[in-house]
Amino acid sequence: MAFTAASRGTASSFPLNGMAKMCEDQPMPTLIRMMPPTLRSALLTAVTLLAYAGTAAAAGCNFEIQGEGRVATVVDARSLRLDDGREVRLAGIEVADRAKAMAALTAQLVGREVTLRGQDDTPDRYGRQPAYAFLQGSEAPVQSELLRQGLALVSSEIADKDCATALMAAEAEARTARSGTWAEAKVIKNAESPDDILAGIGRFTVVEGRVLSVRQAGRRPT
Repeated sequence: MAFTAASRGTASSFPLNGMAKMCEDQPMPTLIRMMPPTLRSALLTAVTLLAYAGTAAAAGCNFEIQGEGRVATVVDARSLRLDDGREVRLAGIEVADRAKAMAALTAQLVGREVTLRGQDDTPDRYGRQPAYAFLQGSEAPVQSELLRQGLALVSSEIADKDCATALMAAEAEARTARSGTWAEAKVIKNAESPDDILAGIGRFTVVEGRVLSVRQAGRRPT
């Protein structure tokens, strides 16, 4: 049996018969050098991408700790109230299914201790502290679980690349499994169907289309 690697119209074969014996006899750097250039390049690229993904997943949204507390109640689909009266808004997500997200948060969080992490704990105009909420012993924030269930979408306002990558990976799981909101055939709106988009006014909506121009909205900095 042979593995064929193709690149830019050329192809080369790398025999796999006896691969186990060769791996026993040769150190890994030697094995890599023995591979055809196209296969070696593909392998090194794959290893690099996996290493980056692993680093991003490990870093994720593990920002500095902003506080801890026990969840007393779930106020709405992405807001919590701790037993000391603080209100927390789950950062980094937009809710896709409010009723189901609220039910999931209530079942998962009420009565449990959470650690709040974030880059800025300045309250929003409603007095809520934006944060990523981690249950004790968990390496991923509660937001990730909502995304995996298809009950939330990744916000476009995440500035940290590693955090965005980790949350997008969780959302991708739901997309692949067609969980929650991704089970709907028309969850992604077509930019060429304005009426379809206008029906979602006031809600966070995923729109797919070709970018024709980019401009800055709002006041320019002085």
